[in-house]
Amino acid sequence: RPEDYVDWFLSVADELYRILKDNGSFILNMKEHARNGEKDTYVLELILALKKQGWLWIEEYCWYKKNSFPGKWPNRFRDAWERCLHFTKSKKFKMYQDAVKVPIGNWAEKRFKSMTNKDFERHISKTNETLGRNVSNWLNRKKVYPHNVIIFEEEHYITNVIELPTVCNNKNHSATFPLELPVWFIVLFTKRGDIVLDPFIGSGTTAYASLAMDRKYIGIEQNISFVENIKKQIKTLKISDKNE
Repeated sequence: RPEDYVDWFLSVADELYRILKDNGSFILNMKEHARNGEKDTYVLELILALKKQGWLWIEEYCWYKKNSFPGKWPNRFRDAWERCLHFTKSKKFKMYQDAVKVPIGNWAEKRFKSMTNKDFERHISKTNETLGRNVSNWLNRKKVYPHNVIIFEEEHYITNVIELPTVCNNKNHSATFPLELPVWFIVLFTKRGDIVLDPFIGSGTTAYASLAMDRKYIGIEQNISFVENIKKQIKTLKISDKNE
């Protein structure tokens, strides 16, 4: 039940805090539901409770579900996004931003065409020559570092909106997400040989992503049928790798 969720999850988070390395990261994908015509607050309550538990809330990424189910409600629109909350134990954590750089295309050139000399001077004076806001710093660059909106398109830099469809390996599991989602976070926060833990392995997408990125993984799941399905899928993946 939503009113019990925070207390229940804190017991899990306490163990995650115990075993996570000081320079590691914890990514929590979740979305609050609506009840009686309004959004529930358990996600917001959980964030505050996790901070009291000792976690640092570093960032909130937004996964935009391009093919989410259509719907109609009298007082709101359909949900087409979910949160991916980033927590750590310290401010000094591993993060490999170069690994998720994306092509910038001709964004800077297009931006210059729409600016007058006065606009350009104003941009310079406001930013004190910082890289992020001085448009001239982006000229002749092939790739850029992520911002906090993630959109996988040719002429966008990454932000905290991750635009991916809702697909996974196990269509029978209710909490599904595409393989690209854990892959992106795994590449951003780990290196080859690192260990990835998923305390709710479910359909096994995180396990597949870890294997694909040459990471070790630990998965926890109480549903035996899901576990058996994951084992079969992983065995198939390993056989496929050997044959390539």
